[in-house]
Amino acid sequence: MSISGEVPGEGSDGEEVFINEEDIINEIPIDEEDLPDRDDEDDNGDGGMVELEEDDSTYVFRAHTDEIYSIACSPTDASLVASGGKDDRGFLWKIGSAEGVLELAGHTDTVCTVAFSSDGIFLASGSFDGRINVWNTATQTLQGTFEGSGSGFEWLKWHPRGHLIIAGSEDCNLWMWNANHNAILNTFSGHSSTVTCGDFTPDGKLICTGSDDASLRIWDPRTAQSKHVVRGHGYHTDGLTCLSITWDSQTIVSGSKDNSVCIVTINSGQVVGSLDGHTGSIECVGISPSYNWVATGAMDQKLIIWDLARRSIRCTCNHDEGVASLAWLGLSRFVASGCIDGMVRIWDSLSGECVRMFAGHRDVVQSLAVSADGNSVVSVSTDGSARVFDVSMFK
Repeated sequence: MSISGEVPGEGSDGEEVFINEEDIINEIPIDEEDLPDRDDEDDNGDGGMVELEEDDSTYVFRAHTDEIYSIACSPTDASLVASGGKDDRGFLWKIGSAEGVLELAGHTDTVCTVAFSSDGIFLASGSFDGRINVWNTATQTLQGTFEGSGSGFEWLKWHPRGHLIIAGSEDCNLWMWNANHNAILNTFSGHSSTVTCGDFTPDGKLICTGSDDASLRIWDPRTAQSKHVVRGHGYHTDGLTCLSITWDSQTIVSGSKDNSVCIVTINSGQVVGSLDGHTGSIECVGISPSYNWVATGAMDQKLIIWDLARRSIRCTCNHDEGVASLAWLGLSRFVASGCIDGMVRIWDSLSGECVRMFAGHRDVVQSLAVSADGNSVVSVSTDGSARVFDVSMFK
C-alpha cells in the first residue's frame, strides 16, 4: 500500500513522499455505525457541514413557496389560521392538520394582509394587486371581491362588531366596504402618500390612519371627513409604520421610521406626549388588553414595555437583532416578540425577563398571531414557513 502527495513546506520541488506497509505501526478498526450520518447534517453552501437547527414548533405549515408576510388567527375557532405571502397566495388552514386547506385564490401579486371578521364568519385577504377577496370560513366559498383604484393595499381591518372592512392603499386613500352587500361605502382622501397603518377605534365610532407622509388622521366613517389631522411640530418627522388604539377608544400610540413613539388624544387630536427610548425605526406597537401598558419593538434590537399613564419605561427587553413583530398573549402579562434572527421570544412584562425562546425559523419573523384559546402563538417568516408554538403555560 502506498499514498502519495505533496508535503507542505517540502513540496516546492514536487518531490513525492511514500508510506509503505512496514511504516504502519497500528491499524484501528472503525465501525461504520460510529461514523457521522450525512442525512443528519446539512450543507452550509460552501462545502462545510453544519448541524440542522433546533425546532421548537409543534406544527409547521409549508404550502407557501416564498416569503410569508401576514398571519391571522380566527377569533372563534382556536385551530383556524390564515396566511398570505410573496408567492401571490393566501391559505386558510388548521393547526395540526394537513386536511381541508383552502387556497385563497385570485390574487396576482403579494398577499400582504389577511384578517378575520370579529365573529369569525368572514376572512379577507388583501394584495398589492389592488384587490381584496372575502371568503366565508364555514362554506369556504368566495363571498365577494373589492377593488379600489388598482393601487396595492397595504393592510386591512374589520369593524369590531360589523362586517365593514377598511383598507389602506398606495394611492394615498383609505377605502371602506360592506362585506355583506359587496358594496363600496366610502373613500377617505387626505393623505399625500401611502396609508401605511390604521384601525377602527374599539368602540367602532371612528377610524384612525397613519401615512408615509408623517401624518395621522382621525376620520368620521359616515362622512369620510377628517375630524383631526395630526402632523408637524411635536409629532413624527418621517413616515408612520404602526399604530395601536387603547381599549377605551381615547388614545392612539403611533410609531415612525424616525425612531419616535407618540401619544395622541383622539377627542382633541392633540399630541400629549412621547415615549422616548428607541434609537431605531419602530416596527410594531401593541397595547395590553389587561394593563395600561404599551409594547414597542424597533430595529435597535429592543422591545420596550411602557407605562402609558406615567409615559415611562417599565422594562427594556434586549434582543440580538431588530424586533419586527409582537403580540400580547391574550389577557396575560406576557408578550411575544418576533425577531430578525428568526427567534420568537416570550417576555414577562412585569420583570422584563425572557421566559422562553422558540427556535425554528431561519429568517425574519414577519408577523405573530395568538390562537383564540391562547394556547398557541403562530409566526410567519421570510423563510417561507408558518410555525405554531405552544404558549399554554403563559395564559
